[in-house]
Amino acid sequence: MERKVAREFRHKVELLIENEAEKDYLFDVLRMYHQSMDLPVLVGDLKLVINEPKRLPLFDAIRPLIPLKHQVEYDLLTPKRSRKLKEVRLDRTHRDGLGLSVRGGLEFGSGLYISQMVKDGQAGNVGLQVGDEIVRINGYSISSCIHDEVISLIKTKKIVSLKVRHVGMIPVKSSSDEPLKWHFVDQFVSESGEKKSSIAGLASIGGKEIKEKKVFLSLVGTKGMGISISSGPTQKPGIYISNVKPGSLSAEVGLQVGDQIVEVNGVDFTNADHKEAVRVLKSSRSLTITVLTGAGRELFMTDEERLAIEARRELDRQELMQQKRVALETNKILKEQQEKEKQRKMEISQKAAEEEERYKKEMEKIEAAETKHSREWEEDWGAKDRPKSPSSPRARKSSSPAPPESKTTKAKSSPFGWFYRYEGKLPSLRKKGEKKKKKKKVSNMDTLQEQRKNKKEMEFELKLAMEKEEMYEREKQLKINRLVQEVQKQVLIPHISYG
Repeated sequence: MERKVAREFRHKVELLIENEAEKDYLFDVLRMYHQSMDLPVLVGDLKLVINEPKRLPLFDAIRPLIPLKHQVEYDLLTPKRSRKLKEVRLDRTHRDGLGLSVRGGLEFGSGLYISQMVKDGQAGNVGLQVGDEIVRINGYSISSCIHDEVISLIKTKKIVSLKVRHVGMIPVKSSSDEPLKWHFVDQFVSESGEKKSSIAGLASIGGKEIKEKKVFLSLVGTKGMGISISSGPTQKPGIYISNVKPGSLSAEVGLQVGDQIVEVNGVDFTNADHKEAVRVLKSSRSLTITVLTGAGRELFMTDEERLAIEARRELDRQELMQQKRVALETNKILKEQQEKEKQRKMEISQKAAEEEERYKKEMEKIEAAETKHSREWEEDWGAKDRPKSPSSPRARKSSSPAPPESKTTKAKSSPFGWFYRYEGKLPSLRKKGEKKKKKKKVSNMDTLQEQRKNKKEMEFELKLAMEKEEMYEREKQLKINRLVQEVQKQVLIPHISYG
């Protein structure tokens, strides 16, 4: 399952991000997050890469990679993008107007987006938000309209029908020469010129998590809660605690400046106005209050606190970027080492192949020499006389030709066994001696011939043995030379310092 999620994430990254450096940065910040588990810093870093509407699906692709205990906070910190279209109707003849400002158009290379809204205006009352993309006006698609054409289309009817979807980003282009940029809604600068920081940015600055907390207050016998409340701006609506009196009941239960009140005695405060919130808080002496701790802390900071936190945040960010640079350098060095090792193995493999080829050629030469000697032997002694292997002295002795059997007529033996009867013929001693001498002479000639053959054979076998011994010595010397070269190369490789 995890492999499937990782594979789908990589596929989406390849599809939505073309720049290889941005891809590397994205993977590095995810790796650093799994080391530090600092989710707000991760979201802030992700916004540097996911910097246009078409890349917003990456937030959804990254969510399965976040541990379950952080996924709720991740949903709070990331932009709320909606895929569904919402249709609203506005009365153009209303005394306060439509209550919104738009920017964008075909000439800017973007769609039309709501950039500002009048507080408590008509657009806010029907649920429109800053960062909504207007897709249709009075049933007409505006994807091919320039800004002036859109304004003219809005003025054609008294009741304006808008189809919108929330993107959470606004196109910004100061001049025609500058490229189009996109800002998240929480980075938007209001009419007063005050930059609104995101919850993600401030949570990462202060290092505190946004948690939901429920407290119970009994006001019986007390002088009151000891807090002041105020409404949030258009871009951050809600009821927030603006002041907590020291030593009061609210201070004792842990309520702090910047906490957002989301519910009191079952009444939803998310879209409540200031008067309604005061009325509900004063309606009972027993209050069950649900708050989001620190959700609006940035709304009530002094300039000094804001500057100090921004400075601390910048230091933290620089440290993270330094870690990122070190990681990139380490990866680069590792890749270089792997490439060198791969090259070295290829060279060794190539040399081994060359040695094998050289060995085969040597063996072919030896076989050719053996064939030549064999042919010479056959020419000198004949194929039948060539022994397969050198014979031992015992074999040579046993292989000598046996003396022929005597063909003399055997005398008839007498019935008494060893007695012979004389038949008038006596053997001649002289003739018998000549025969023995002749037989001995023939036997000596055969022995001399066989000795010559054996000597020739021994010389041939000795020559073969010497050639094989020389071949083995050459092969051994080649192996020794190769090992010496490898050791010299390892000694000459420079050491890389990681300090």
